[in-house]
Amino acid sequence: MSILLVPGFMADETLWNDLLPRLAPFGPVVHADLRHDATIEAMARRALDAAPDKFLLVGFSMGGYVARAIARLAPERVRALVLIATSTRPDTPSLQKKKGAIGRADASIAFSGLSRIAVASSLHPKDRNNDALIERVRAMGTRLGGEVFRRQSMLERPGDLDRLHEIVCPTLVIASDHDQLRSMEEAKEMQAGIAGAEFAVIEDCGHMIPIEAPDRLADVIVPWLARYA
Repeated sequence: MSILLVPGFMADETLWNDLLPRLAPFGPVVHADLRHDATIEAMARRALDAAPDKFLLVGFSMGGYVARAIARLAPERVRALVLIATSTRPDTPSLQKKKGAIGRADASIAFSGLSRIAVASSLHPKDRNNDALIERVRAMGTRLGGEVFRRQSMLERPGDLDRLHEIVCPTLVIASDHDQLRSMEEAKEMQAGIAGAEFAVIEDCGHMIPIEAPDRLADVIVPWLARYA
């Protein structure tokens, strides 16, 4: 068995570092590379090209959209699916407007990483002055760079509520109770749309669950994945 991990917006493979020891029993870890493509489906196809024949699948935030596309494109290859802090909703008009502004910006403008304020607002209130945590998130964006930032910022996230029935593998939906980017309502509507999906909540945590609460996240997903490995 193997496990395919799909990161979120401006996150790289280090997003999962704290979970890797707990995920080791499930076999080799494969990291989806979301740097190069301009659509969710293209990201999913690239990830499938690099993945083994059968695998467990975990997607975080934007990576949840990609993970669901993977599960639809290759249902026979995905043994089980975990969706963390993600949504099935399309971009809001305000977000589309913001993306348009980014797309119109001069590409020569230097990218200095995600702002400290933006990163802090994604965390639990208790961690919004945690310099180490904030800089860890910002460092992922800095490594990915401005070209990837513009490409991922312009990425269209079409809503797939009406396609959730196409996901046929065992699925676990995970939300946190202080996520300012993805609401509990979004997580529950996703669970309701996937036949047999289970639901779990990480308490006292913001959006960046794999970094903010890796041990508690592992406590939830490891025994669940073990049922399907």
